[in-house]
Amino acid sequence: MTKYIFVVGGVMSSVGKGIAAASIGKILQFKGFKVSAIKIDPYINVDAGTMNPIEHGEVFVTEDGAETDQDLSNYERFLDEYIYSDNYMTTGRVYQTVINKERNLEYGGKCVEVVPHIPEEIIRRINNARDKSGADIMIIEIGGTVGEYQNLLFLEAARMMKLRNYKDVAFVLVSYLPIPSKVGEMKTKPTQYAARTLNSAGIQADFILCRAERALDDIRKQKLATNCNMFADNIISAPDVESVYEVPLNFEKEKLAEKILKTLELEPKKEVGSESWANLVKTIETATEKVRIGIVGKYFQTGDFVMKDSYISVLESIKHAAWKLNKKPDIVWINSEVYEQHPERINELDAFDGVIVPGGFGTRGVEGKISAIQYCREKKIPYFGLCYGMQLAVIEYSRHVCGISGATTCEMDPNSAFKVIDLMPEQLKNMTDGRYGGTMRLGAYPCIVKEGTKAFEAYKSTEISERHRHRYEVNNDYREQLEKAGMVFSGVSPDGHLVEMSELPEHPFFLGVQFHPEFKSRPLEGHPLFNLFIEVCVRENKSAGYKDRFKQ
Repeated sequence: MTKYIFVVGGVMSSVGKGIAAASIGKILQFKGFKVSAIKIDPYINVDAGTMNPIEHGEVFVTEDGAETDQDLSNYERFLDEYIYSDNYMTTGRVYQTVINKERNLEYGGKCVEVVPHIPEEIIRRINNARDKSGADIMIIEIGGTVGEYQNLLFLEAARMMKLRNYKDVAFVLVSYLPIPSKVGEMKTKPTQYAARTLNSAGIQADFILCRAERALDDIRKQKLATNCNMFADNIISAPDVESVYEVPLNFEKEKLAEKILKTLELEPKKEVGSESWANLVKTIETATEKVRIGIVGKYFQTGDFVMKDSYISVLESIKHAAWKLNKKPDIVWINSEVYEQHPERINELDAFDGVIVPGGFGTRGVEGKISAIQYCREKKIPYFGLCYGMQLAVIEYSRHVCGISGATTCEMDPNSAFKVIDLMPEQLKNMTDGRYGGTMRLGAYPCIVKEGTKAFEAYKSTEISERHRHRYEVNNDYREQLEKAGMVFSGVSPDGHLVEMSELPEHPFFLGVQFHPEFKSRPLEGHPLFNLFIEVCVRENKSAGYKDRFKQ
């Protein structure tokens, strides 16, 4: 019998439910169980593809092409398991299915009601993901907090599952305990209210993960146990840590896996052990020699704050590759619009061992990115372009090497006579018909790698598969001209029609990819392209002597 662990939030969002869910999965893997995870988003959006990354964070693409919440990236990184589209649901997706079934007379003439039909569809989806994953334990994260109106139906589904299979379902409440600076005491009352709000939905938490700046003391553990109707042993301290990869080890210290298994009436299958994970954390803690990487993008400024989640998989991929070489990643975010407004500041890029231009959409900040790419090419600074970053590298090369001064992308100027990056033919009808959600080239596609290239050096294979999320491609009308000028298309689709990778052989590392390799990076192994990029950055060490020149 499959067991289920629901992870819900209390007090406030963005305190690490996704990392907590992934970490619980990891420590259960240490006990020999096959684990999979589901993310439930309360949004009416059918998927995450149409959400603004500044507001919602990264859109993570699964192998089978679903545009999902970034927490699925955490699940994949921690569990080292592919998480598919069935493991992601939204309010919009659930309602859409129920309404379609009603239109198709699948309810046999019954009055279709919010309760029980919506919760039953949620349960059906959970069971479907369970069947496809073959997991012993399913972890189900409900986004937001327990007090939000839009979560009531998901909580109702969880309550119904608990009622039907009492010993097969456990609930974990992740709640924040503030320490007001003028008070200096950790306050438990908000978490008490969160636990009682969960009670009002008919659910009693089995565990409370207490997120706070500092570790929880025994006095507060006992206070929460008394007021939340729980054993003090099931109040788990979850203090801030330097790296999210420390969280599973912290849970190990709290013996959380053993406590969960006892609640679910399970015995460990086998002790897989956490040695490799512990070694990773030790490297993170002890690495001192820095490798400095600049990310030139635009999806991280939100008011006076920096939204790093917009590029979370890119960020983690850099870290994985740096740690593999026992280096300390030093990552700086650069708003590309700065180089449009202040072109004289472009030489600040000398302060980096390497530069990445990640994916994105639209025209804002594009010329600043192109300026950064040109500088990296001319100054031999290692450059790695991801999706839009590859397309802009092709535009830059077309303008400044091939002499096509008006070179651009259809996305920026659909009426240009020099669209070296053009709309994919099958995407033209989608955009003409106004169909944007879930219509890009999405998911994993095969790629043929050319031997003797940087790409082949990284992959050590002529056949690979990577995940995509784009509408535009290199215009084949310009490929011969670009190749004659020195650009090598080191990766193409099996039919040779689509450019997947481009590079400059005379450069230490100047490589762009149409896909998103960051989605497949893993903390213990990294990703081949990121590994090689960081290796070259370390070898070239372009930032030596320049670290004080960069202005944030």
